[in-house]
Amino acid sequence: MGIWNHTSLSDFILLGLFSYSPYEFFLFSLVLLASATALTGNILFLLLIQADRRLHTPMYFFLSQLSIMDLTMMGTVVPRMAANFLLGSKFISWGGCATQVFLVVMVGGAECFLLAVMAHDRYVAVCHPLMYPVLMNWKACRLMALASWMGGVADSMIDVGVVFSFPYCSSLQVDHFFCEVPALLRLSCADTLLFEDLIYACCVVMLLLPLGVIVASYAWILMAVMRMPSTEGKQKALTTCSTHLAVVGLYYGGAIFSYMQRASARTPAGDRATSIFYTVLTPMLNPLIYSLRNRDVMRALKKVLGR
Repeated sequence: MGIWNHTSLSDFILLGLFSYSPYEFFLFSLVLLASATALTGNILFLLLIQADRRLHTPMYFFLSQLSIMDLTMMGTVVPRMAANFLLGSKFISWGGCATQVFLVVMVGGAECFLLAVMAHDRYVAVCHPLMYPVLMNWKACRLMALASWMGGVADSMIDVGVVFSFPYCSSLQVDHFFCEVPALLRLSCADTLLFEDLIYACCVVMLLLPLGVIVASYAWILMAVMRMPSTEGKQKALTTCSTHLAVVGLYYGGAIFSYMQRASARTPAGDRATSIFYTVLTPMLNPLIYSLRNRDVMRALKKVLGR
């Protein structure tokens, strides 16, 4: 209810991504081009998975969930940013701001858990191939994907509930291109130190625990690959796993840099830079990495283009 109690106040004002740069239009054009590439790549990737029955496997099911998360993240941030820039109206309502916070945090948390699930999937496929159809059956895969989404939803509900319970009695100018929790907390006239410590603790859970699962899974995978007698088997396993690790590195690199800093060490410019990384650049690179380094996806693409 705290969100709707503020309806008598003015809307938030998003200052934008490049509001302090003389090359604002050029930089905005680059971001828009990257966003269009990300949108096209993720939609095409989803269509390929749907069209080719050989891609109807748990690994590609999880990859499709990753693409849906990336599209949700972009759809939450980019249209509002583009509209504010092109129309010159930088206002966003309290409800719209709360929606952005909810969706961004939800997708961010869900993606952390999903990447850990994907690492577990590769661990079972490489280390226990005979048990793979049993351990990674479709019911188990759907439950793990649902649990990833629910983990993100739980985190986002807490963040939205607490952030919009604080009083905002000074300037409502958000030095950002979307409503992000740290940027909003700077505007509050209440003491938010306890909540900032809570966010830091949540980041430890949401980032480091899944990362621990990923590191442990790939440590076991590496040991198993080294024992493989077949060179072709080693190469296939390493190619698949290195692709996933590239995506993990991209996502966790930006997320840890963005959220594992204390509030006193954060700056608006640094927050904007890291945010564009995980809202636009990572969604753009993910489908490219999985497509260019995956023979099955390239075969499916050639098959569709051949038609």
